Parts: sequence; C-alpha cells; structure tokens
Amino acid sequence: MSPQPPHVPSLLCGLDELARFDEIIDVRTPAEYEADHIPGAINAPVLDNDERVRVGTLYTQESPFKATRLGAALVARNIAHHLETLFADRPRTWRPLIYCWRGGKRSGAMTAWFNLIGWKARQLDGGYKTYRHDVLQRLESVPLALDFIVLAGPTGSGKTRLLHALARAGAQALDLEALSGHRGSLLGAMPDQPQPSQRGFESTLVQALAILDPTRPVFVEAESPRIGRISLPQSLLARMHAGRCVRVRASLEHRLDFLLQDYAHLFDDHAAFKQTLERFIGLHSRNTVAAWQALIDADRRRDLFRDLVERHYDPAYRRSSGQHYTGLAQAPAFIYDPTAAGAPDQALACLRLAQQAGLPQESTP
Repeated sequence: MSPQPPHVPSLLCGLDELARFDEIIDVRTPAEYEADHIPGAINAPVLDNDERVRVGTLYTQESPFKATRLGAALVARNIAHHLETLFADRPRTWRPLIYCWRGGKRSGAMTAWFNLIGWKARQLDGGYKTYRHDVLQRLESVPLALDFIVLAGPTGSGKTRLLHALARAGAQALDLEALSGHRGSLLGAMPDQPQPSQRGFESTLVQALAILDPTRPVFVEAESPRIGRISLPQSLLARMHAGRCVRVRASLEHRLDFLLQDYAHLFDDHAAFKQTLERFIGLHSRNTVAAWQALIDADRRRDLFRDLVERHYDPAYRRSSGQHYTGLAQAPAFIYDPTAAGAPDQALACLRLAQQAGLPQESTP
C-alpha cells in the first residue's frame, strides 16, 4: 500500500471565520477599496489604479500571456514593498486574512508569499464578491425583524435633531441621513462631506442594522426612496412604510429659526448657492428661481427660507406624506421646538407620547 501524501491545509476560509484573524487585508486597488470594503480591512494593493488599467489593456489588446507576466512582476514588486513597510513590524504569530475581488490571483499571490514567510495567512474564498453577496442578503432579511417608529414632518421641523435626542435618551435610533451623508432635500448636501458610494453606504447600513435589538422599537426619520444619490433598500423602505408614525409639528417661525441655523453654510458661497437653486427650475418657473437668487444677493435669509418652505417644501410634503407611510393618518402629533435648549425633556416627552398612543413601548430612564 503506497504511503499517503502529507495533508496540506487549505489556504481558503469562509466569511464566517473573520473573527479568527488579527487583521483583514484588502489587496484590491485604492479605487476599489474606497468604493467599498469589508469593515475594518486595511488596503495593501498589489496593483495600484494605473497598474490595473495597464494589465487589463494589455490583456485585451495584445496577449493574456503578456498581461499575466506583467501583472506578476508588478504584484511581486508591490508585495515586496508592503513587506518592507506596512507589514515590517508584524510578529511571527500574526494571522492575516487576505481578499481581492473574487478570491483570485491577487489575493492568492500575497497569501502564498505570507505563508512561505511563516505567517498563517488565509485567503477569503470568493473574495469581496462573497462579502458583497452577504451584505445584500442581510439587507433583505434583517429589516424584516425590526419594528420602526417613523418621525414624519415637514422640512425644518427638526426630525433629525429629535432623532438624536431620542438616541441620547436611550431609545434605539437609525440615522439614515448620517449614514448617507445627505439631508435628503435638493439643498441637503452636507458641507465638505461627499456622499459614500452606494455599496459603501450599504456596508455601513448593515453594520448599523446588526446592532439593533429586534425586541425594541427603532426610531427612524421618514425618508424618500433616495437620499441624495443613495438609494434605500426596498426591504428597509417597506418596513418603514409599514411602521407606526409620530407626526412632528413645529411652528413656522421655529422652523425658520432652525433652518437658518442648520443651513447657514449655504450662504458662505452665494454663487454656489444660486447655482444650486437652478435645480428647482422645472419644479418652479425661472422667474421664481430668479427671485430666490435675488434674495441671496440681498442676504435676506429668512425671507428666502420662508418662500422656499411655503412655495416648495410644504406643498411637496402635503402631496407625498400620505402616499407611503400608511400609519401617518392615525399618527399622534408631537409639538416640537427644534431650537429649544431642553432637547432631553422633549425627547422624553416624545417617548411618553409614543407609549400613550399604543406604539411599541421604549423604556425611559
């Protein structure tokens, strides 16, 4: 009987084994990493953005063999650089998990070299595509177990500020605008904060959903299907639309005071603000938009926001508010002052209102 060959352990591992490793290494290009990556992973590209384009162009225009040879040289050079810099201080007992786009040559090369050195490196089976598939599955399933209380109200009523106050008061809250980096309206871009990619948003959303307790209600702000350029998952929207609502109401003057605080940055650059208002053309006449732009030039801030609220935002809210959130018609009204200093007291009052109205109970301190 011939002797059996020695057992060679597989260098592949599954997504469910992430906790076994000391570090997760994404060897894709910086552009791929920036678009989305496994949370906590560091980027150690074996091909940079330009090198990947060079190899791909050579593959399609000349020869797969030449492209593979060039790629191998570039990958070897980049791995050597990472060994001399990024990973120079890693101990012998270090256990990294390495992944690329689909668990192919890029992560395979680094995994093989790391094991030759003596580290117990492993390669994620299926690479980033395995992780991405898992994210999409969780986005479909996790929201189904959650019970949402939706804060609905017109622009300037301070729903986001109330949501934050509820979180500080101990309630569960999901801030979709913070995750998407946008306030949701045509003027809702965050100053000096670009929105994440769609995939990046979905990765952070999955993390935020994972820490929620399904036995307790989750407060969330009413949102449209899109927040800026980010689309909300259909399963999450469906659960929000079916959720119970609290109608947040604030006086017009309090709303204007709040908008003047929260959107003051728009007046830092009058030209840019006036250009942003061009996006309202089609929804309103050019003469109306020109009148709004003249108010910017005159620095008549309160008059501008009053006109935007009365002529655009409030009519839009009245048209759309009851179309999706079926619980809004029976929702209790909560009178809120978004500019008041007593936010904790108002948050506790909102929690008590939710309990009295028969919404899912949330414990209060």
